[in-house]
Amino acid sequence: MKHSTILLVEDDYLDVVSVQRAFKKLNIDHTLHIAHNGVDALGMLTDEKSKLVPDIILLDINMPKMNGLEFVRIIKNYYSLKNIKIFMITTSGEEYDRIAAESMGVTGYIIKPLNFKDPDSAGTRKLMEELLQES
Repeated sequence: MKHSTILLVEDDYLDVVSVQRAFKKLNIDHTLHIAHNGVDALGMLTDEKSKLVPDIILLDINMPKMNGLEFVRIIKNYYSLKNIKIFMITTSGEEYDRIAAESMGVTGYIIKPLNFKDPDSAGTRKLMEELLQES
C-alpha cells in the first residue's frame, strides 16, 4: 500500500481521534492533515504556499462556517481539485444527504462512528483499503 495524503475536515475532536485510531488499526501509511471546518479546508487546498493536494478528503457534512456539501460544491469547480476522492463521514443516515452527496460526485458515504471491528462496517473497511491502494 502506498503512502497516502489525507485531508480530514471534521469539527468534533472525538471524531478526529476516532479517524486517527481507525487508520492506525488498518496500518495505513498516511499523512493526515486536519481542518476543523470547510472554510479552513478550502484555505489549505487553495493556498499557493501549502500546495496541499490530498489523495483523499474525509469530510463531515455538518460543520460550522461551511458545511460539507457546500465545500464539495466549491472544490468541484477547481480544475486542480475536482478529481480528489471524497468520502462524506457523518452521523446522518438521511437518504437525502446521501443522494445530495452522490449527485455531487462524492466517492463514498460513511456513517459515524467509525468502528472497523463491527461486522456492519466490513464493507466500509474494505472500501477504504481499496481506495487507499488505488490513490
